Amino acid sequence: MDVNLFVQTLAIYALPVLFAITLHEAAHGYVARYFGDMTAHAQGRISLNPVRHIDLVGTILVPVLILTASKLAGGAGYLFGWAKPVPVNYSALRRPKQNMMWVAAAGPAANLAMALAWALLLKGSDLLPTNAFTVPLRLMSIAGIEVNVVLMLLNLLPILPLDGGRILASLLPPRVSWQYARLEPWGFPILLLLLFTGYLGFLLGPMVQASFLFIGAVFQL
Repeated sequence: MDVNLFVQTLAIYALPVLFAITLHEAAHGYVARYFGDMTAHAQGRISLNPVRHIDLVGTILVPVLILTASKLAGGAGYLFGWAKPVPVNYSALRRPKQNMMWVAAAGPAANLAMALAWALLLKGSDLLPTNAFTVPLRLMSIAGIEVNVVLMLLNLLPILPLDGGRILASLLPPRVSWQYARLEPWGFPILLLLLFTGYLGFLLGPMVQASFLFIGAVFQL
């Protein structure tokens, strides 16, 4: 593995990853506050400061290890990681079951908005003359699209405690929703099993490619 290339890759992905996790978590807090839950606001978690959301293991160590393993294997794996979850007091929401759906959806929606913003930057870099500024901007924009699309689709998987699981629990009838919520302790082990067996890439791959094609068509990339 080329060490210089690896360091350059880390530098390119660092800013998109920080933006992706920070705005994703902040979006949860903003929407929760809108629906009456002031928990995240009181704890200072509705913030665009990445330090407030970084988890040493999930935000730094795990993504770096996955990126390292991917480079050593000569492949392109999906980055996986997590931030400190923004606290949401379910009972403090005005209409807990209905409002929780929008609180959960806010994170993936923020990632979609960021993916489109990075696509706009990529389009702008393509229109400018190639120079020492536009080349890294182009690479960072591509990384930003990739990171946000993958995080959006990953979080929309119907597995608790992912956002997709929260959305599904909000849509299910009360009795079924309660039974489904009991599966949450198994969510993270299931997710890790999917990751390390390669099935996570199998599930996300077609959706990621379709998203790239859609964004490329919209921005004529």
